Amino acid sequence: MVKSEQEWREQLSPEEYAVLRQAGTERPFTGEYTDEKTAGVYECRACGAELFRSDTKFESHCGWPSFYDPADSDAVLLREDTTMGMRRIEVLCKSCHSHLGHVFEGEGYATPTDQRYCINSISLKLVPES
Repeated sequence: MVKSEQEWREQLSPEEYAVLRQAGTERPFTGEYTDEKTAGVYECRACGAELFRSDTKFESHCGWPSFYDPADSDAVLLREDTTMGMRRIEVLCKSCHSHLGHVFEGEGYATPTDQRYCINSISLKLVPES
């Protein structure tokens, strides 16, 4: 999906644009999905691509929704992020290249992948199971 930055600005709220298109981060424990338990699919708020499923969401107590695996191995792109004096792995929507958050490994969570996809709520849209 290719859009100009002006088209993204027109489609997204200023807060959504700051996170999705400028790799911002929402404040911890403020996102609408941090403690969400509804069964369903989490889509990219920018383009609607399926990213994560509720059955891979877990309580990490980090302040952002956490998942241990994307809905499809091709749903996200990973790239090195060396901003803010840190070395992290950024998670992007594969369809529209919007910023979602970061993925961390080896933190000791009891998940099947030992990964924590730490995702901004504002990057997601939950579609509940019907």
